[in-house]
Amino acid sequence: MISFIKSVLVDLQKKHLNLEDLYFILPSKRAGVFLKHHLSTLIKQPIFAPQILSSEEFVEELSGLQNLPNTDLLFRLYETYKALTTDEEQESFESFSKWAQILLQDFNEIDRYLIPQEHIFDYLNAIKEIHHWSLDPNQTDLIKNHLKFWKQLKNYYKAFTDNLIQSKQGYQGLIYREAVDNLESYMENCNGKIHIFLGFNALNTAESQIIQGLLKNDLAHIYWDIDKAFIDDSVHDAGLFTRQHRKQWNYFETQPFNWVTNYYNEPKNIRAIGIPKLVGQAKYIGQLLEELTEKETNLSTIAVVLGEEQLLLPVLNSIPKNITKLNVTMGLPLQYVPLASFFEQLFNVHKNNPKQFYYKDVIGLLSHPSVYPLFETESGNISNDVVAHIQKNNTVYITVDELKQLARSHKELVALLFKSWDDHPEIALKYCSELILKMKVNFESDKQNHSLELEYLYRFNTLFNQLSELDTNFKYLKSIVALQSIYKELLSSETLDFKGEPLEGLQIMGMLESRVLDFETVIISSVNEGILPSGKTNNSFIPFDVKIENKLPTFKEKDAVYTYHFYRLLQRAKNVYILYNTEIDALKGGEKSRFLTQLEVEGIHDIKNTIISPDVPIIEQKLIEIVKTPSVIEQIKVVSGKGYSPSSLTSYIRNPMDFYYDKILGIKEFDEVEENIAANTLGSVIHNSLEDFYKPLEGSILTIQHLKDFKSRTKKMVTKHFEELYNKGGFSQGKNLIIFEIAQRYISNFLNLELESLKQGNEIKILSIEADEAIDIKIEGLDFPIKLKGKVDRIDSFNGMTRVIDYKSGKVEQNKVEIVNWEDLTSDYDKYSKSFQILCYAYMMRQQNLIELPIEAGIISFKNLSEGLLKFGKKASSHARSKDQLITNETLDNFEIELKKLITEICNPKLNFTEKELD
Repeated sequence: MISFIKSVLVDLQKKHLNLEDLYFILPSKRAGVFLKHHLSTLIKQPIFAPQILSSEEFVEELSGLQNLPNTDLLFRLYETYKALTTDEEQESFESFSKWAQILLQDFNEIDRYLIPQEHIFDYLNAIKEIHHWSLDPNQTDLIKNHLKFWKQLKNYYKAFTDNLIQSKQGYQGLIYREAVDNLESYMENCNGKIHIFLGFNALNTAESQIIQGLLKNDLAHIYWDIDKAFIDDSVHDAGLFTRQHRKQWNYFETQPFNWVTNYYNEPKNIRAIGIPKLVGQAKYIGQLLEELTEKETNLSTIAVVLGEEQLLLPVLNSIPKNITKLNVTMGLPLQYVPLASFFEQLFNVHKNNPKQFYYKDVIGLLSHPSVYPLFETESGNISNDVVAHIQKNNTVYITVDELKQLARSHKELVALLFKSWDDHPEIALKYCSELILKMKVNFESDKQNHSLELEYLYRFNTLFNQLSELDTNFKYLKSIVALQSIYKELLSSETLDFKGEPLEGLQIMGMLESRVLDFETVIISSVNEGILPSGKTNNSFIPFDVKIENKLPTFKEKDAVYTYHFYRLLQRAKNVYILYNTEIDALKGGEKSRFLTQLEVEGIHDIKNTIISPDVPIIEQKLIEIVKTPSVIEQIKVVSGKGYSPSSLTSYIRNPMDFYYDKILGIKEFDEVEENIAANTLGSVIHNSLEDFYKPLEGSILTIQHLKDFKSRTKKMVTKHFEELYNKGGFSQGKNLIIFEIAQRYISNFLNLELESLKQGNEIKILSIEADEAIDIKIEGLDFPIKLKGKVDRIDSFNGMTRVIDYKSGKVEQNKVEIVNWEDLTSDYDKYSKSFQILCYAYMMRQQNLIELPIEAGIISFKNLSEGLLKFGKKASSHARSKDQLITNETLDNFEIELKKLITEICNPKLNFTEKELD
């Protein structure tokens, strides 16, 4: 295969043109490197390199204007807007920037296609006058302002462009328009220099006039790169623009339209591969490259063309180790580097100028990889201490001063992160720059290589310097929100460029970087609808029909541009791998591109279709089993000596692994901040409030007056316990206020239930409240002390019958406190854990001779108060209706058998802790 660039150079030699005197104009800078390379292979003696420019550089030289970045243009346009708009009608820069971006794009298009400005702006204004939505002849202020905007467009354009030309600066479209105006003068003074245009496809009107002018005056040669299969097909979008040029240019009425090749119809190995997700494509590209490099040693003939720029990092991480040389010709967008997420978080925290900070924002910033190392000390990382304090104290909101106290020696760093920006962009920029400097010093003092991180910092430092300069020069940024908007605009356009060997190794590039270049093996990713091509996007104030009438490009032309690039990659290639995403990601993906369907319909090449599914190994779910080693047995003895609570024993019944982690290893659940009051906190508040009410009445008979007094103090009591348990968390609004009210309602309803019972003539005597009980148990075969301990919520006497009562804030039904077979008590947690707990309490009371049997024991469920006390009952069978609700010595003797069996199982060194399958 001879590449397009080399074939052009060979032809120029045949025409006996002196190559070093030529003026090469290419679609991109990248192609210039390859042109020099191919030129070096053709010359026999050293020569001065010819002048090689991209089309933008050539037009900039022709116009005499300097191209301004988009962000600078935005500020300059706002300057014009302010000058032409009265103070009371002026929008803030933040609001202006949202629509001004679209206006700049439209100005750019109008100029690139040399549309008469007066004509199009007057036309747009007339259309809006006709189509305004009010039928009322008396226009409202809204309509008047809307129409006024369209009338002003012409004035904005005139003042803005005049200002730019005066300062010898411009945007791309204005530079093109000025270049066309200067063309005659340029041709007179270029001393017969020959211009070589190669590889162009879609030309705007300005480019078309410049090239035609130079061709007409014998000052240029143009080389198209188009295949016969595309240009001769009247409907193929890959040849749309070249067909138009061949038909419409006067030059081709007398001159042949050369450089139509016939490579596309040659045999090709084309594979269409559907792969789920972006990361799946990245991994498959790595796998593909490994296979290809085993067959092909010349990596420079292989190109990976990425349809989506965010695939770059995953692909780089998937490159096989045997590929040591590669050249990345597309930049990594700065918005995808880790540091970007840190500044995004920082802006989001400060944009509303908070007086105190939400705990998740604080933890997010302190734990970010960019900042976390800055808090390192000899004794540990201070950010961990701050996070631990927030979790321990249940701090939902925290102030800067509190954070400074917690940060100890790192108060200055905390101030940089959290001190108020006062909605002043200059303060924000100063703090961001100082943070970058601190990160730089930290990386430089570290012995490890941080060259990539330092490069990120350098680029972000440059970006903030740009923002500072713009803010200083124009003073239009009045808020952090406005600054963030411009920061995002700059960030989206900035890239981190890679350095590589441009002519050696694997080539990784974007679709536009592939212009004019040819490769034998091409891997193209993300060939999905909405990506290649991008589809019907239309960010413009100019309606579709007006664009058609004025020959401005629409989405159809944009699609045709990408159709050309796609097919041009296939033109000279021998092996083509087309990858597409089979999964729906947000609003795109899942549907393969129409380009693939078109390839299949053409029928020129045999397309091999494959769907790749990742190999998902079938992992056998093995239940965890912990061997009771001597050290585990020793810990069991320690736990036995301290005492088993009913809840620890029921946790073993539910899943022995829970018991092992909690009691043997001492691993506690992660103590998260309770943003909303949790169920266990609600339960604790209810228990503690009732304890405070009833504890002073131990040994006394409950009266109606007692209960009325409790009711009057309910809110105060609940408030007290919420403040103690919920620490600094607020409960005066939102979900927490509802939960606070629920706690009051539960207690109030319970007191009403007690009142009703007393009014019916029942006598209630309070015997004990929240009594801590502990007993020793002797189990045959175990030679170490074993204790059973627990806290009984309430023991009372109801009309002479002793009752052991446990409170539950959740919902419990009567069938949850009934059993049929004693053996089931220690086997089914869901059904019998409540019965097990209340029998435990009754058993401990009996062993200490604190109660006289028979007694009743049960649960009061605050979500099921209407049922009153849910008493434990023993049924003869699962179908039996009657049950024995009295707890006798026999009942507790049967329970003791099961209790000892359970504890024996826990302590048995031959029975391992085995995980249970939970539903």
